[in-house]
Amino acid sequence: MQMRQRLLVLVGLLISALFLWVAFNGLHPAVVWEYIQRAQLGWLLVGAGVFYISMILIAWRWRFLLPPTAKIPLSYLTQLYAITYMGNNVYPLRAGEVLRVFLMQRDYQVPVARTSTTVFIERIFDGFVMLAFILVPLQFIDIESEGLRIVFTATTALFAVALAAFILFALKPDVLRALARFVARFLPESLATMTLKVSEDIIDGLMGLRSTQQLLGAVVGSVATWLFNALVYWLVGLAFDIHVGFLVMLVVCGAVNLAGVIPASPGQIGVFEASVKAVLTAVGVADDLALAYAFVVHVVIWLPPTLLGFILLVRRGLGLQAFARARQATISA
Repeated sequence: MQMRQRLLVLVGLLISALFLWVAFNGLHPAVVWEYIQRAQLGWLLVGAGVFYISMILIAWRWRFLLPPTAKIPLSYLTQLYAITYMGNNVYPLRAGEVLRVFLMQRDYQVPVARTSTTVFIERIFDGFVMLAFILVPLQFIDIESEGLRIVFTATTALFAVALAAFILFALKPDVLRALARFVARFLPESLATMTLKVSEDIIDGLMGLRSTQQLLGAVVGSVATWLFNALVYWLVGLAFDIHVGFLVMLVVCGAVNLAGVIPASPGQIGVFEASVKAVLTAVGVADDLALAYAFVVHVVIWLPPTLLGFILLVRRGLGLQAFARARQATISA
């Protein structure tokens, strides 16, 4: 691991530690543990099952973002998502995304830049769905949290600009080609050649946004995926007898995933718990209960894809060292 990567990992660990301190500050660990012991296992198992459904839906959404020429089975994409989640949950620097790009290149010869482009577009769609999960419910429920409002304001403009740029490049690929040629004029020959090649790969990766059917499928898939994800939060809430309504759980889901842009340790440890607690306490849930719920819902979302992803990785003849190989392969591609 390079020095820069080590520094980023250290920063992520420090940020996670800071958010854990914020989440635990003034709470009573014994009371939190008592709430966890009272959680109803049946609802937790149902929540874990629903999370697997959300993984299938997000894989289905990805088919609409891939180039139409990429005929890849839904079963493969679903398994790849499980491996991706496992990598992101266990390794720093979102290593699961790197492995996803590597396996798509190895198994279906999809260029690195094409897969990387669709991964980035996914994040943009996800960001807008998360914002909708927050802004729409806030019209019907009263949540007093100035911190959340600051985050919403800062991220809305960012996602809007990014989505507009990618839609422009998808509909008008010559604009991206012209931009790449302009940049290439100021680069050494080898870098200029690479820039032009990468721009063509990105254009191919954006093909999914040129079709109304593909774009509509991506939007519907995004909303369906995250509705099922929010359903997991609601079901785990029932296990704790937290009856705040599904709209509040939409806000919880949105806040957690928007907070994912904050660099932290693998699995968003600390950031996840602090985000969940911030929303639930803002609607009147007791601090200790909110933190107990946050820990358990994090396990329900973290454990199933991590176990499944590791099993699928081993079945492909790969081990945890595959992440280092994948990073090196994608850099050199």
